[in-house]
Amino acid sequence: MGSLLRIMDLPENERPREKLLRYGADELSNSELLAIILRTGSNSENILNLCSRILKETDGLNGLMECSANEFMSIKGIGEAKASQLLALAELSKRFKSFKSGDEYKISEPRDAALLVLESMRYLKKEFLKIIMLNTKNIVISIKDVSVGSLNSSIVHPREVFSEAIKKSSASIIICHNHPSGDPTPSGEDISVTKRLKECSLLIGVDLLDHIIIGNGTYISLKEKGML
Repeated sequence: MGSLLRIMDLPENERPREKLLRYGADELSNSELLAIILRTGSNSENILNLCSRILKETDGLNGLMECSANEFMSIKGIGEAKASQLLALAELSKRFKSFKSGDEYKISEPRDAALLVLESMRYLKKEFLKIIMLNTKNIVISIKDVSVGSLNSSIVHPREVFSEAIKKSSASIIICHNHPSGDPTPSGEDISVTKRLKECSLLIGVDLLDHIIIGNGTYISLKEKGML
């Protein structure tokens, strides 16, 4: 234990915080950036060693962004406080990459809708169905999770899909869901659910513009494929 390197034992210009202020954030490693956020290590490990191990045990930044509180706290040296800091960091990262800030975001083509949700959905371990609600100018009003689990007609009920859109006075919606396998190819059930929702949209008066299926860094638009 006595041989462990403490942050204060490092030369001042090699300590993460001082290094960031002197040379800029882009000069720091992922471990060093994480060390600035978490600040303190444990009784048996300094913060740089702890952060290096956290990244290793979560398979890097992508894994870190998808861990739950329990998964974080299963790592030696992480309690509730550090788990909360890591969860907050992950959520800020997701919000930065998606529409949650209140800024105007206009959907002009399927790619615009896909990019809106791609980063927040591509690593999910379960299937999530989201709806993007738009006004008459195709500007996003809101995004909402509708269901979790395999996409089938017994789970995805039109009432759940359209009730929030009606509350928000949406002119149209786009539904998005992910395939945890990473392959966005639509299944037969995906297509049948989409057709059912399209029929309902015509009756309700809230147009279903598209169904976007998210894979690992890829997507498929059912509208572009002529399936809607």
